[in-house]
Amino acid sequence: MPLTPVNRIRRLNRAVTTETGALDHSFLGRGRPLGAARVLNAIGPMGRSVSDIRDFLGLDTGLLSRLLRGLEDEGLIHVSEDRHDKRRRFATFTPKGHAEYEAYETLSNDRAQALIDRHPNPEALLAAMDLVASALGRDRIEIVDIDPEHPTAFHCLHSYYNELAVRFSMGFDPSEAAPLDATDMRPPRGTFLVAMSDGLPSGCVGLKGTDKGYAEIKRLWVAPSARGLGLAKRLMSEADTHARALGITTLRLDTNSALPEATGLYHRTGWTEIERFNDDPYPDLFFEKRV
Repeated sequence: MPLTPVNRIRRLNRAVTTETGALDHSFLGRGRPLGAARVLNAIGPMGRSVSDIRDFLGLDTGLLSRLLRGLEDEGLIHVSEDRHDKRRRFATFTPKGHAEYEAYETLSNDRAQALIDRHPNPEALLAAMDLVASALGRDRIEIVDIDPEHPTAFHCLHSYYNELAVRFSMGFDPSEAAPLDATDMRPPRGTFLVAMSDGLPSGCVGLKGTDKGYAEIKRLWVAPSARGLGLAKRLMSEADTHARALGITTLRLDTNSALPEATGLYHRTGWTEIERFNDDPYPDLFFEKRV
């Protein structure tokens, strides 16, 4: 078999179906196939609307109905009218269903850890998996607003700072950069947006309110595994939308010429270079945009 791009992807597909137990009649030995177990996982401890489950898993209505009915027959879930919208149905766990969900979580985590433990270069393995997962899930990446002091926000910011420390010739120390007050990135002054890929963060951007007649775009970052998917542009567009909703008409940002991909994005999306407007020691390029 020739080592073509198509054959390499098909090899991955075969490896994944074998490793995950997709072909097993009893996924992880719990007595039901992968499809039903995946629906159980998608419902989660907080419950989920049937329409959201369908969209998240990409299942047709008939197949999802059969899978839900099977889980109901096992006494694992209840499917009832959504109390917030009577046109929709909502799935929740029974106590038995919650116990089954936790059992799957434990088995899945153990299986994943075993794969990591037996690989000679786990970080390279995880980076490759992140790249594949981002590519396969690009159409399901959601941009959500979260509190800037949430652990997920901290993860994104620390990843951003670590990258700047490598890419800037002078390094990067966030304590020496222009200070960020979390209050400025909460409504009604601003917001903090995170791109979520199946529950994991893939990028972020902050909208920082000021009392100077403009707001600032801060900390635009996209995970290496998600670059090239248009995510930075999506984050910036969402920041524009939130700015307009908050009555903000002028945005500014600063960047460093060591980040040419960011500079190129700003030029392509209607930003204009302006004179320096702050005393932050790290940026050397400054932009403004009306929204």
